[in-house]
Amino acid sequence: MPEQLEPEPAAAVALFGDRIDRARQFVAALAEHGEERGLIGPQEVPRLWTRHVLNSAITVPYFSGRSVDVGSGAGLPGLVLAIARPDVEWTLIEPMERRTAWLTEQVAELELDNVTVERMRAEEWARGRIFDVVTARAVSALRTLLPFTAPLVRPGGRLVFLKGASVGAEIESAAKQVRKLGLTDVSVEVVGEGVLDEPTRVFLATVSR
Repeated sequence: MPEQLEPEPAAAVALFGDRIDRARQFVAALAEHGEERGLIGPQEVPRLWTRHVLNSAITVPYFSGRSVDVGSGAGLPGLVLAIARPDVEWTLIEPMERRTAWLTEQVAELELDNVTVERMRAEEWARGRIFDVVTARAVSALRTLLPFTAPLVRPGGRLVFLKGASVGAEIESAAKQVRKLGLTDVSVEVVGEGVLDEPTRVFLATVSR
C-alpha cells in the first residue's frame, strides 16, 4: 500500500461494519491505481479516506431500493455505498470508457453482486423512471444536474446529492429547474459532525410527479 495513504480513521469500521475489508480493498486499489488511471488527482491519496470514502459512506441512511449514481467516476459515492449497503440495488452510470472499465473491475474484485455498471450519459437512459433514489457527487451545479437526474426517479423518489459549501447558492440558481421538475421538500442536511473531520452536505429533494 502506498506510504502516502493516510491511516484508516476510526470512523471507517463504524460506517462499514462487517464490510470493512471490502472498503479497505477498494481504498488500497484506488490509492495504487487511481492517479495513473486518471480517476483521482495526485493530491487526493493522502486524504482518500477522510475526504472521499467516508464523505460518501456517511450518507448511507438516505438510500434504499433501487438507487443510481450518476457520473460515478472512480466509484465515489456509488461503489462506496454499494459496499456499505449490500441490501440496495445499485446502478452506476458513467460515460467515460476508462472509468467504466475501472468500475467493472472493482465490482468483480470486490464481489459486489448488487451493482450494475452502465456506460452512457444519464440523458441516454431509456428504461424508464425505475429508481427510488438518484445520487451524484462532484458532477455539476444543481441547475445543470437536476434536469438529467430527476427524470430517472419514480414519483415519490428522492434526489440525494453530495455537495460543497456553495450548495445554498446553487439552490437559488436552480429555482427555475426545481419548479419545472416538480421537486418538493428541498433541503440541505449536514451529516457526520462529530464523526468526520469534514462533515458532508447533502442536498435532498422529492420528485413529486
